[in-house]
Amino acid sequence: MVDESSNPVSVIVGLGSTGLSCAKYFASKGKRFKVVDSRDNPPGLLELKQQLPNVEFELGGFFLNTLKNASDLVVSPGVSLKTSEILEAKRAGVPITGDIDIFSKSVTTPIIGVTGSNGKSTVVAILAEILERAGKKCGLGGNLDGANFKPVLDLLREGKKDFYVIELSSFQLETTERLGAEVAVILNLSSDHMDRYESIEEYHQAKLRVFNGCKQALINRDDEYSYPRQELGVPIRDFGFSRPEVNGLGLLEEGGDQYLAFQFEKIVSVNELKVFGQHNIKNVLAAVGLAMALDINMKFIKAAIKEFEGLPHRCQWVANIGGVDFYNDSKGTNVGATIVAVEGLGQIIKGHVLLIAGGISKGASFGPLVPMINRWGKEVILIGQDAVEIAENFNKDTGIRKHKELTLAICSKGGDLNACFALVDVMKGSQIPIRTIGMGLIASCGLVLFISGSKGRRFLTPNTSILSHQYSWGNYGKEHELFAVVKEYDLTTERMINHYKKCTGLTEEEIREHLLPPQDVWLSSKEAKKLGLCDEIKEVY
Repeated sequence: MVDESSNPVSVIVGLGSTGLSCAKYFASKGKRFKVVDSRDNPPGLLELKQQLPNVEFELGGFFLNTLKNASDLVVSPGVSLKTSEILEAKRAGVPITGDIDIFSKSVTTPIIGVTGSNGKSTVVAILAEILERAGKKCGLGGNLDGANFKPVLDLLREGKKDFYVIELSSFQLETTERLGAEVAVILNLSSDHMDRYESIEEYHQAKLRVFNGCKQALINRDDEYSYPRQELGVPIRDFGFSRPEVNGLGLLEEGGDQYLAFQFEKIVSVNELKVFGQHNIKNVLAAVGLAMALDINMKFIKAAIKEFEGLPHRCQWVANIGGVDFYNDSKGTNVGATIVAVEGLGQIIKGHVLLIAGGISKGASFGPLVPMINRWGKEVILIGQDAVEIAENFNKDTGIRKHKELTLAICSKGGDLNACFALVDVMKGSQIPIRTIGMGLIASCGLVLFISGSKGRRFLTPNTSILSHQYSWGNYGKEHELFAVVKEYDLTTERMINHYKKCTGLTEEEIREHLLPPQDVWLSSKEAKKLGLCDEIKEVY
């Protein structure tokens, strides 16, 4: 039997997208490693088995012997460094690193490091558009969300770049010794991730690591947490809402209009921007500051910021219904982000903001939101798992109306089933009953949402048509990609059947026969009620 301690290997702690990218990078370099995860079936496991079939892995827990005998631990952002086994390995002298640290030591291309509690994705997106207009090849990665997410080590397979623009979370920075960025910025800081950090100061210390080894820095002069805590000895620019001074970006007023400006020179009028809200003005200023630090010609900067339309789910205008403008700010996942959004919109529409908020509080206090609601808000509707807890954070003078019921009107041709189930999870967590009203057409995902309403509160109009069918997809590619899709199909179908069983009382056999046969199924309101899909058929006035 071979003693592992005599032949240590790198251990990737936590799989998922980041862990998988580390595994593929190590494999390309011929480096010996293994992967461990506390979960029995972590995301990325199927891809790991298919793409790197010879890689050793351990699941279902972190085993102390494995971690203590490693040459080093490459810890994924989702794994806390306070995990007991990791702490023990650290005490035993095992070095701890992460994918950002590995990346920064592997490249000579200039890195732009952007962190902060809010606005990161918007700022890096604006900067990427500026660089593209300037004819620069830009690698965009890091803590981006959704379809834009790209682990930094995956960027190394994309060919030569002029710049790497990296969005960084505090979790990623915890394992980053020296980023060595060409220019680094902490956009802002507000209470977030307090379920992981003991204090905002601990959170701040993680963010400050973005400045380690930087050649230039950008500072938000309106936020004390944006400032480094020691002399960097490098050129510094600043940005904020006030009138800019030397090496500063800000706002100038002239003839009743506001202008983005650098020092005493106007750049563009605020009215020329397609994004709106004070927070987005500040995001644009930050992106301009970063671009100037990279010596990008001002004509490219002006052209890009005037055309940038914003990112989805970030104060994104949705529709005007009955004279009411609806905005989607669902990426506002912390109190600070919500404060910024309410203030930004409130200043534009002169108050009367109705805020729908809720979900999981993550241990945050919602007290700081109260003054903004009192100033700009008209009403607060709280939903989700921690709605009651969140309500307790507000004082009695806030004027929160406690709704006995929420109504979700559905007329839908269907859409993304994964996004649909994400909304279903939110509905399940609501402590307020949800009434669903189906009208016109309810197809595919629309039906899944409709039946998720509270029992006794699911209404169909007499003329509603319902379309039900099996989960469908289209794909092509390599064998392992097709197998992955088939796996997704099986998991999603199982999820659909379990959901239908819970919401209708039908058996699996009945569901497959009446709702998920090989062919499409069209149902009338009466047929839907007979199958237990709705509770009542009535006109809606």
